[in-house]
Amino acid sequence: MSRRRMIYEGKAKILYEGPEPGTLIQYFKDDATAFNAEKKAVLDGKGVLNNRISEFLMTRLSAVGIPNHFIKRLNMREQLIKKVEIIPLEVIVRNVAAGTMSKRLGIPEGETLPRAIVEFCYKKDELGDPLVSEEHIAAFGWASQQEMDDIVSLALRINDFMSGLFSAVGIRLIDFKLEFGRHFEGEMVRTILADEISPDSCRLWDYETNEKLDKDRFRRDLGGVTEAYAEVARRLGIIKESAQGGDVIDFTSGMK
Repeated sequence: MSRRRMIYEGKAKILYEGPEPGTLIQYFKDDATAFNAEKKAVLDGKGVLNNRISEFLMTRLSAVGIPNHFIKRLNMREQLIKKVEIIPLEVIVRNVAAGTMSKRLGIPEGETLPRAIVEFCYKKDELGDPLVSEEHIAAFGWASQQEMDDIVSLALRINDFMSGLFSAVGIRLIDFKLEFGRHFEGEMVRTILADEISPDSCRLWDYETNEKLDKDRFRRDLGGVTEAYAEVARRLGIIKESAQGGDVIDFTSGMK
């Protein structure tokens, strides 16, 4: 790790220079943060689970034609990814009222929305990633109209696919956060999915009990954070039950 040049360190991941031009290595940390990093902890094994879950989801999104930055998983905590220029927006897709939407609009948490709603936040930690409109995005040039059209289309396609995928294993996809980047291929520029998709960036509830299987367990001091992430991995088939009754992460499934 020390021999690599670090490009960027975020709350839950570190980006290092990749082995080839146009690539980066994404390292998943065990750090957990909430409320714009006002609350912090280190949760052993979280990075390993997020690496594997994100690999699983990115691989399956690629298979249905969703372009993204994932190339391959390198080891327990690292992925090889395409280098992109991140568009400074967090894209939130909501199917069910929860979190800040419930607080802002007074909608009871758990109420199904009339349709999927796409929201945008300006990526600026010092401002607390404020909610912004498409008018703000156009006025300040954070993304072009074509990029916004691509982002909304991709976000809704991702929502449709992941809602079905999680529903099949008894999990309700409440909402989730995405990030997109500009991928330069010669003179061509393409908008692709970047960052990660994991229980850190999704709200995932058990269909029968509404038990939270995501980062809200950390935000709300519910405990059992990594156990909940492991349950998501288990239902997706990433974790296998061993003959001795323990859990084994399958690190070969889905690798290219």
